[in-house]
This record gives sequence, C-alpha cells and structure tokens, in this order.
Amino acid sequence: MGHLYYGTTPEPVRIPDRLLSHLKVVVATKLRRSESFTVSWTHVDGAPGRSTLWLQPAIPLRFVFDSAEPEQLDARTLKDMADMANSSAGLVIALDAEIPASAVAARTPAPTPAARRAAMRTAA
Repeated sequence: MGHLYYGTTPEPVRIPDRLLSHLKVVVATKLRRSESFTVSWTHVDGAPGRSTLWLQPAIPLRFVFDSAEPEQLDARTLKDMADMANSSAGLVIALDAEIPASAVAARTPAPTPAARRAAMRTAA
C-alpha cells in the first residue's frame, strides 16, 4: 500500500501501489502542463464519506511506494484516467479497484551504472 502526501498535511492518503503508479503518471503529466484538476475517492476500510484534492503545481506532492520495483502500467487505464482528469468532474479513483495486468511484456531492467562500467572494462 503506497502513500500520497499532499501539501503540508502529515497524514497521507493510502493508495495501492498499482493504482498509485498510474495516478502518478496522470498527475505528473497534468501538472507538467500547469493544468490544475481534482482527484476524488470514496473512503474504504469502514471510514464513511469521500474526499477530493485540488491538485495544482504550487502545492507539494509526494508519492511513496511500498514496492521497490516499478509497476507495469496499463495503457487503457492511463488513458481512462487522463480522460477523467480532463473532465469537469475531475479524476475519480476507486481505491479498491483492480487494474488489469498490462498486455506489454515485462521490461528487462536497465543495467546499473556500475554494471555498465564493469561490462565496458571487460570488453576493452
């Protein structure tokens, strides 16, 4: 379970890593363009109500993931989320929703700089 820290509030929003990975891409894309928008969700785990954040570039934002490995992103989910974020209703996320596995094959991790240097030394 990842965490989204927004503004100076010490309490994070708990979001599953997979959903948070997709949210990060959509948020970064919008804020890079200086486009403000809302993100809303219904509370889970027995907490009543719902919340909405107004996201805009001047407010500090931090994404923290439990997993050290990046999630595989699903292109369809990203498009749907981006379309919602561009609407007047803003982006509405379901904290308990399952995001489909990506049809893209898993990427081979890029070698670390140390591994690249070692490979260049042995090739020379």
